[in-house]
Amino acid sequence: MSHLQTPSHVAVSPTCSGLWRLAAGRTVQMRPREASTLKVVCGRVWATTDAPLDRTARRLGDHVLGAGESLAVLPGERLVVEAWGDTPVRFDWVAHAEAPVQAPSRWQAEVGVPGRELAHALQCTTVALGRLAWGVLGYAAYLSSYLVAGRGRVLSRFESNPP
Repeated sequence: MSHLQTPSHVAVSPTCSGLWRLAAGRTVQMRPREASTLKVVCGRVWATTDAPLDRTARRLGDHVLGAGESLAVLPGERLVVEAWGDTPVRFDWVAHAEAPVQAPSRWQAEVGVPGRELAHALQCTTVALGRLAWGVLGYAAYLSSYLVAGRGRVLSRFESNPP
């Protein structure tokens, strides 16, 4: 169940069940315990979200929503909603039930998962062997140039060892 603080300036609409009324220029803060959606029915709102740090890829910050628009809010995310303009706002707050997690079939658990793990391991092994071969060839080229470099050339006075 979502946690919704209900101050005096937020009221449940008597004509429409599930709709909340927010007076002009007032705010309300919500922090859901499950995935929820804010749906604006009438008016405009200024909504500010602050997702936890591990969700930096998600949208953060301010959103202006008009009638018919909605904003998804994740569990634990704080949402502050303010009525935008001089008119009151009506909005709906819908909590989403979590979808049941389907257990993998016996075939997936005993054959599919190990097969994918083996394919990944073979791919990693192939990449490692390629890098190893490239390194050995590079080292062999370096070593051969080092061993052959002194033959057939005139030594400078700094390289020579006079008797």
